[in-house]
Amino acid sequence: MDLQTLTYIVVGITFALYIGIAFWARAGSTSEFYVAGGGIHPVANGMATAADWMSAASFISMAGLIAFFGYGGSVFLMGWTGGYVLLAMLLAPYLRKYGKFTVPEFIGDRYYSRAARIVAVICLIVASVTYVIGQMKGIGVAFSRFLQVGYETGLLVGMGIVFVYAVMGGMKGITYTQIAQYCVLILAYTIPAIFISLHLTGNPIPQLGLGSTLSGTDTFLLDRLDQVVTELGFAEYTTSKRLSTLNTFVYTLSLMIGTAGLPHVIIRFFTVTKVSDARKSAGWALVFITILYTTAPAVAAMARLNLHQTIEPAPGEYLSYEARPQWFKNWEVTGLLQFEDKNGDGKILYTANAETNEMVKVDRDIMVLANPEIARLPNWVIALVAAGGLAAALSTAAGLLLAISSAISHDLLKGVFMPDIDEKQELMASRVAMAGAIALAGYLGFNPPDFAAGTVALAFGLAASSIFPVLMMGIFTKSINKEGAISGMVAGITVTLLYVFQHTGIMFVASTSYLGDMSPNWFFGIEPNAFGAVGALVNFVVAFAVSKVTAPPPDHIQHMVEDIRIPAGAGDATGH
Repeated sequence: MDLQTLTYIVVGITFALYIGIAFWARAGSTSEFYVAGGGIHPVANGMATAADWMSAASFISMAGLIAFFGYGGSVFLMGWTGGYVLLAMLLAPYLRKYGKFTVPEFIGDRYYSRAARIVAVICLIVASVTYVIGQMKGIGVAFSRFLQVGYETGLLVGMGIVFVYAVMGGMKGITYTQIAQYCVLILAYTIPAIFISLHLTGNPIPQLGLGSTLSGTDTFLLDRLDQVVTELGFAEYTTSKRLSTLNTFVYTLSLMIGTAGLPHVIIRFFTVTKVSDARKSAGWALVFITILYTTAPAVAAMARLNLHQTIEPAPGEYLSYEARPQWFKNWEVTGLLQFEDKNGDGKILYTANAETNEMVKVDRDIMVLANPEIARLPNWVIALVAAGGLAAALSTAAGLLLAISSAISHDLLKGVFMPDIDEKQELMASRVAMAGAIALAGYLGFNPPDFAAGTVALAFGLAASSIFPVLMMGIFTKSINKEGAISGMVAGITVTLLYVFQHTGIMFVASTSYLGDMSPNWFFGIEPNAFGAVGALVNFVVAFAVSKVTAPPPDHIQHMVEDIRIPAGAGDATGH
């Protein structure tokens, strides 16, 4: 059976499974729509959380970025994994104990202010929409290749699929769909990695293969990769930092605290029965996440080596464009891989020198999806990777869209502007809000500001500068009042947005960037994607300063903070 037919079959089966699950587990109440009724088993919730967490950025883009950044790409591994530990230890159990449906609802109650709740909703929507743009980029990349259409068409198809099962199922449907998606994506990620590691090093365990010698030689894989890339003028793979030591540190910190402030992940811990289950599901999620995150560095290095050895089979011997393999032709159709014969010799010259380099576009987001084809793995493995990439992008997009829709319908409409609407009207408002969020994210996804992981890093920075500080202060200090919380959120996200927009454009439209992507204008050499940690520091400082000169929180709020931190059980979610 040819590859295209097999891909259609495998992807079609998985889509039918997702939509079938969504129909079977469709939400019939606001409790089921927002928190799946609060009765998900910790292991199941851990698996769903892992799928929610391992987005297109993790599956499609992270290994691609590590492949091209080398050691400097480790900021994504360290930041995202470390941040999840922060979330699991410092936020999730306490928020679950409080028992509300959404993060803004907790912020509104803790800071006894509707205004605080509205500001939190705005911050949540800005961060979540930015994150969804990254997922849409991944969806567009995956669909364009495996449906053999342009990126824009692939994105439209993906938006349609997300619309069907996310709008129908709510959190209940999304949870069970994400469990299926995790199984698909982890098999799709690890099976090719095992094949490629076995082929290159003789070791079937990718994590060990990364540090092994190449089959039949005494040369270590990473030494060979360093040799190949430096001969072509690229930076050495194993030592290159992400711009500077300070930038690397701040980037990692921004990703960590941004992770702990992302509402679509926090919401997952509201779906379990009690606080102890929130801790257990966090532990299980780490186990499931670790499988992919420890495999990613091996996938990255092997993909980069395979790519270069395909284009330059021997030193100084370059691949003829006419003899290019089928995978090369397949990705050219998408526009994500482009060759320009600058010297007219008909051969593909791929170097770090922009003047002589003829591979004028190698989109980093294609590396994981193209890797099995480059390594000439069986068609069924390539088809499985297609399904896995789509599962990763769709699972996180659904979780984010739910966070956006619940913020609009539950926190703004029900909580502030229309408190008298009934449950049926609120559920309808949630679905309309989700449809609107899909349309907006899809529109912005046609011109994403960066690669999928880069765009997601911007979202993490926005969450880090706005949501994370106010949650931490809300749980661990009694002295922060509503004026301090509101001022901190506004200051943190404003500073971060101004810094990001001046380089990437207002709402990431490049033509509106008023300073351009000019590194001399970077604050202490910190790139826009990493600026969230600085915004978070501004948030903390402003919140404490304003709270110091204004009235302290009421006694009942201070007692509430103490109660949240007492290690006792929690009841059911109290959304109304």
